[in-house]
Amino acid sequence: MSDYWKNIIIEEILSLKDRIAANIVSTKQNASGRTIQSLEVIETESGAQLWGRSPFGTLETGRKPGKVPNNFRDIILQWMKDKGIKATAIPYIRKPSDKWQPKYTPQQRGDYSLAGAIAYKIQTEGTSNYKMGGRDDVYSNEIPNTINSISQKLLGLFTTEVENIPLN
Repeated sequence: MSDYWKNIIIEEILSLKDRIAANIVSTKQNASGRTIQSLEVIETESGAQLWGRSPFGTLETGRKPGKVPNNFRDIILQWMKDKGIKATAIPYIRKPSDKWQPKYTPQQRGDYSLAGAIAYKIQTEGTSNYKMGGRDDVYSNEIPNTINSISQKLLGLFTTEVENIPLN
């Protein structure tokens, strides 16, 4: 494959990466930024590929109910922190003494409780995005546009090269 053609493909895939990153932000799917940071364009023999971390697909499909990781509550707690979500503090009824000191602050208790409830709801029902049937405004609409753009540019180059073939 011509380096010029390959560069066209790479440029389009890089543009796709930027558009997907912008869509993640505009749809408010961005919490920690790890998914955007994981987007990587890898050059191949025939052009390039766009890779992202494994939960990338859930940006559009949502998460179905079922098995979750052992530390799912902690994952949700980190998501809450990334999003700036704080639960209502749950104060202790029991008073601290020499024999007993609370393990968590009232705010931590509230945050753990909310994270546990969210994790349970997702485990049993799935995310709201999944229940609504998903969405197509993060990457699904961008891929056909990229394919069309690459096709048009390569077809234009091919047509130009064919027209310049000298005939005897």
